Amino acid sequence: MSVSALRLWNAIAAVAAAPLLLAIVEIFHPHPHDLFDLDVQRWMFVHYAQIPLFPLAALSMALLVRDRTDWAARLCKAGMFVFAVAFTSFDTAAGLAIGLLVKGAVASGHPESWRDMIDALWFDPVLGGKGFTDAPLMGLIGRLSLSFGAVAGAISLKRAGHGWLPVLLLAVASFGINVFKSHSWPGGPLTFGGMALAAGWIRWESLCWQARAVASVQEGADASVGRVAGARSRVGVP
Repeated sequence: MSVSALRLWNAIAAVAAAPLLLAIVEIFHPHPHDLFDLDVQRWMFVHYAQIPLFPLAALSMALLVRDRTDWAARLCKAGMFVFAVAFTSFDTAAGLAIGLLVKGAVASGHPESWRDMIDALWFDPVLGGKGFTDAPLMGLIGRLSLSFGAVAGAISLKRAGHGWLPVLLLAVASFGINVFKSHSWPGGPLTFGGMALAAGWIRWESLCWQARAVASVQEGADASVGRVAGARSRVGVP
């Protein structure tokens, strides 16, 4: 692989790798019905992986508008920051803490004696996994902030000249997690997989613009050198 091709893929991976990995991880996110029937090992693996991937995915989206200074870019960065904080907090409590409690309950041999304590966290309206209204506050804030930030980013990127298809994909994909009200399958994988594709596409467009700009400058420089050389030959200057 040439150096230029390697740089191209590295630049695309910088904005697409984290949301793509997050989408893959969330394919394996268990769907809890009775918490004591959870595959605790898989549950813990998924939630340990999500803790760094949520903020990294948010950072990837913010990098798309890193050089933009308009109001939409600022709103995008703010939305992604709120998403990273809210969803990491939510997933730590509703994911890791619940998993550790269930693991301890099963190991104790008397899981029902733990149920009230587990349910108190699971149905907590702020940090719970279920929430009394099926929409715990921190999870809801995180989901809405992700969509808000993605739409704002899409507006900024369209104003910068990017094509309609990638910016629409970025905006629309971000609503999957809200439509399905969950980051497990299908909401999370569709959301972050779509955003990864859009981010890679947008970065590829930017790199193509840069390559054309460099080629244009080089052509202009070559033409100037040619004109100077021609002028020197006409006047007999060696």
